[in-house]
Amino acid sequence: MNTIMKKLKGVTVAMITPMDERGIFDPLSMSQLTDILVKKGVNALYPCGTTGEMSRLSVKERKTIAETVIEANRGRVTVFIHVGADSIPDTLNLAKHAYSAGADGVGIITPLFLGCTPIEIENYYLTIARNLPEDFPIYLYNIPQCSANDLTANIASNIRRQCPNIIGIKYSYTDFNRTAEYLDIDKDFSVLHGCDRLFSSFLALGCDGTVSGVAGVFPEPFVNVYEAYKNKDLETMQKWQKHCRRICDILKCGSNMAYFKSGLEFRGIQAGHMRSPQMDLDSRERRQLNLNLKAFCLEAGLPSPIL
Repeated sequence: MNTIMKKLKGVTVAMITPMDERGIFDPLSMSQLTDILVKKGVNALYPCGTTGEMSRLSVKERKTIAETVIEANRGRVTVFIHVGADSIPDTLNLAKHAYSAGADGVGIITPLFLGCTPIEIENYYLTIARNLPEDFPIYLYNIPQCSANDLTANIASNIRRQCPNIIGIKYSYTDFNRTAEYLDIDKDFSVLHGCDRLFSSFLALGCDGTVSGVAGVFPEPFVNVYEAYKNKDLETMQKWQKHCRRICDILKCGSNMAYFKSGLEFRGIQAGHMRSPQMDLDSRERRQLNLNLKAFCLEAGLPSPIL
């Protein structure tokens, strides 16, 4: 058994799922996007999460997407697959597949939609973690505004104490106090935040990085923030953090993934369509987005085409 498990750090990209006009997954575009993001210097990839339209995908599709990203990555950066699903059997099925497919680890959202007690949430994670190899790392994933179940630091600490393969958490709600509580669980517990607009602030608080959907469209400002942070170059970090905030606002901070897909099209990457009932941007929305993105690229000194 390996005693050192990989952790997420820096810029982890929450990837979109490219689909054709019929809503069918496009593996070629997913492979191309994977390669481009790796070449742009991101630290890790995280497909099949909220940004990837996970609730619109079948278990079979999610396995195919995981395999596509892992193969296209070719071991260059860390890949964690989000495997949380509506039931423990589906979550375990996806997690075991991610392990066998060669993923570095998995992320698992709290139970969805139906309210769960703290004991039920704890049991959910313990059941999954105990049925996976002890050296296969798992990140908890708390996004209470979407899942309807909040994962407190006390519950996370209880889970962590009982399962050595629970190594960290991705938190996607803007609460600095809760984030600090997660950081206090223990010195080796990894905390990543999903609030792209405050990337540098959460780094300063002690987080290991961000899990960002916006970075899947414009990785450059986020990569530059993290590099400046590592180099203790505060001025450069602040400059690029302003650009991060600006592009987050333009792309609606992930509240509508159609902005991500249209943003990638603007940058010359085939990103495809949304799966129903979500809809693509209309022509007026795309025109305005393109104008905003052109202005942003000029302001930040970034190329419109990503390559």
